[in-house]
Amino acid sequence: MTRWQGQVESTEWLTPLLIRVVLGGEGLAGFEMPDATDTYVNVALPPDGLRRRYTVRSWDPATGRLTLDFVVHGDDGVGGPWAAAAAPGDALDFDGPSGGYRPDPTADWHLLVGDESALPAIAASLEACPDGVPVLVRLLCDGPDHEIDLATPSGLDLQWLHRPASLPDAVAGLSLPSGRGHAFVHGEAEEIRAIRRHLLTDGGFTRPDMSCSPYWRRTMTDEAWRTVKKDFVAAMEADV
Repeated sequence: MTRWQGQVESTEWLTPLLIRVVLGGEGLAGFEMPDATDTYVNVALPPDGLRRRYTVRSWDPATGRLTLDFVVHGDDGVGGPWAAAAAPGDALDFDGPSGGYRPDPTADWHLLVGDESALPAIAASLEACPDGVPVLVRLLCDGPDHEIDLATPSGLDLQWLHRPASLPDAVAGLSLPSGRGHAFVHGEAEEIRAIRRHLLTDGGFTRPDMSCSPYWRRTMTDEAWRTVKKDFVAAMEADV
């Protein structure tokens, strides 16, 4: 896999927990995106080079700028603290990119569900949804000041939920359109597992028409989650 190095050009706080980092420089020459809206890069975070995956919010081949959004929970984890302290000129090494999801242009409608960790992919996916096709979006965050502006194609039904609201309950209460839906469901592990089970058993979805991934797990640190994620995903896949 190709290795890259970007130089921090700017940072911007989008919400109290979300910071945008824009990378540029000669180390990104030749970078190309796959045909996926959940494209991620495998970042080696300073100073120890710990590897973490981050979704690409956007890539501008004309200017050679790569945009990544980081969720910051104080000093927890490694990615958030690095992004919060990043300054112009700082270097960030990574490899990739990879990705596997893009809104299916042949689907009759789309469902995008997640929390702050899924915002970059959901935002990029909205920009790729065909105009005029129904798109249902349910996003969970801490409150109104944690919401961000998102593209609003015609046919968009977008609702922000504020904790302690339940994302699985919100999805279970949806009146889903007719026809074949295509879903992107990413976020907190137990919530994603519950939503996946509902969509497969009661929502009329098939596995090929769903992209589901648990990005993190409540009550667990990033390091602890990484040690059990593989087994959790296997158990989730065995549910239905």
